[in-house]
Amino acid sequence: MENNNTNKQSIIGFILIGLLFFGYMLYNNYQMEKYNEQLALEQAAEAIATQASEQIAQQSAQSAIAQEQPEQAAPEVDPFIINAPQAEQVTLDNDYLRLTISSLGAQITDATLKEYTKYAPKDQRNELVKLFDPQSAAFDLSFYLKDGLKNVKVQTLNHNFTLLPVAKEQDKQIATLRLPFRGGASIDFIYTLYNEKLEERDYMVEFDVRLNDLAPIMANQTSIGIAWSNRSYQNERSYKNENMYTNLYYRHPGEVGIEDLGVSEGNKSESVSTSVDWVAFKQQYFTSALIPQSVKFTYADLAYQTVPEKSGYIKEYSMVGAVPYTPQTESYKFNFYLGPNKFPVLKKLTDADGESLSLERVIPLGWIFSTYVSRWVVIPLFNFLSKYIESFGLIILILTLVIKLLISPLTYKSYLSTAKMRAVRPELEAINAKYPRQEDAMKKQQATMELYNKAGISPMSGCLPMLIQMPILIAMFRFFPASIELRGQSFLWSDDLSSYDSILDLPFNIPFYGDHISLFCLLMTVVMFAYSYMNYKQTAATQPQMPGMKFMTVYMMPLMLLFWFNDYASGLCYYYLLSNIITMVMMLAIRYMVDDDKVRAQISTKMANTKGKKSRFQQRYEELMRQQEELQKRQGKR
Repeated sequence: MENNNTNKQSIIGFILIGLLFFGYMLYNNYQMEKYNEQLALEQAAEAIATQASEQIAQQSAQSAIAQEQPEQAAPEVDPFIINAPQAEQVTLDNDYLRLTISSLGAQITDATLKEYTKYAPKDQRNELVKLFDPQSAAFDLSFYLKDGLKNVKVQTLNHNFTLLPVAKEQDKQIATLRLPFRGGASIDFIYTLYNEKLEERDYMVEFDVRLNDLAPIMANQTSIGIAWSNRSYQNERSYKNENMYTNLYYRHPGEVGIEDLGVSEGNKSESVSTSVDWVAFKQQYFTSALIPQSVKFTYADLAYQTVPEKSGYIKEYSMVGAVPYTPQTESYKFNFYLGPNKFPVLKKLTDADGESLSLERVIPLGWIFSTYVSRWVVIPLFNFLSKYIESFGLIILILTLVIKLLISPLTYKSYLSTAKMRAVRPELEAINAKYPRQEDAMKKQQATMELYNKAGISPMSGCLPMLIQMPILIAMFRFFPASIELRGQSFLWSDDLSSYDSILDLPFNIPFYGDHISLFCLLMTVVMFAYSYMNYKQTAATQPQMPGMKFMTVYMMPLMLLFWFNDYASGLCYYYLLSNIITMVMMLAIRYMVDDDKVRAQISTKMANTKGKKSRFQQRYEELMRQQEELQKRQGKR
């Protein structure tokens, strides 16, 4: 029977492998056909380009004007396009954003955020944050036009558009750039910047592409290519920290979550063969996102390269994709979001159907439960307090107090469990003395569980409160480095709570530590050591400690945090400093309120009144111990 089952499974396995192999061959052949078609189109385009260049050279030899500028007589690859005589620039601005658009490629070459400056000492912050580097910013649409029996590839990036007069209305400005073709056809790039005094509206730039009478001369194609690239400036104090939070994100249609390329100090790339909703070049506190409104990207090849430190930049992004095209297509609608990573603003951004873009998820808030804590507790409370309090140091103090107050019942329960463990310490020592041998480990465990049951002690009661607090700790750890509200805010000796504070810049670099001394980090480490020592003494009074545990918890952990947090946001170190101080005060207050003698008397009374009744947990545990003991006996006999 077993052989028959094995044979069936083997046959099924071979069939599945065969189907997978067959499917792979079909897919590979399909991809190869697409590649050959594309290669043929590109070769045809190159042939047309060569022929056009030769004709232009012959004509220029007969013209004195053409002899002065022979290479500019006509476009290199396209005899259809009528280029503007010279490149121009146009500026659109509102209260939050200033755009510079070049007629060469009709693309945005600069996006300046008026409310944010690059990091500098507090009295030198005068350079505004820029999201585009004019030397590397590039946006290109590519498609094919018919030229007899051949096709010509057009790339808008290579052509100079005609800049039409800017239309200025009360709440918006509209810049139209046109690339005319011979025969009356043209393509328009239209940028609309609003000024409605709403961040979610005014940071969003509408970008419309109109194909005017292009269908008759368009080649047979099912898509139009899109290429977008940019290099991000270093805007924050810490290159290492900013680089860690700088990434490339995208989202699939219908998905709530988003995807990213992952954090790396080198280069990363990914090919997405399915539809994509949007692509975002995300920095630590700012984002540039391209969002199709009328269509979706049919695919996207995404990549970034990390730029070396002290270059003034962080990463170089690139995106190559396509949008669907038919002869009936007359226009495309896109949006550019060019603004800060402010959770309330990003959360309000929607697509053409009014559905959320989930763009707020580019802000790293943690995982699973910690994300909910940040979304529904920390961020709303932080935003509420910031409406009435100017000092962000005071806001963090109040936020810490509120969080500690919310979890105070868990802290009390954890301490009470420790007090109960201290009360039964003599009984535990008696059990250890009764079963000193390793062979009696199971009997010792059973006796210990029976003691806990009589005393009304749950072994998990001290651990569960700490586990419940973990999402809050993670949420706060993720919130402070990602909160743009702290950016540029000073408190005490720190001139920017979103970056590290330095009371002394070292002339050398200490491995894993850095070239500066953060006072908030140093104070946090000292208080962490005091808290760990107090907690260790309390735990050591209830149960024996493993060798080396004191060194790890009391000394090693604070030392590791000193090295780890020296380059982190001073606001985060300040929060942990306050959190540990408040926790120590709460523990001392609870210790004053809880009388160990009363706890001992209550447990003694409960043990006297308990008549052998066992909890379900104890019954299951003893049954498991019994099964393991029987298994060991059988193995011993063998």
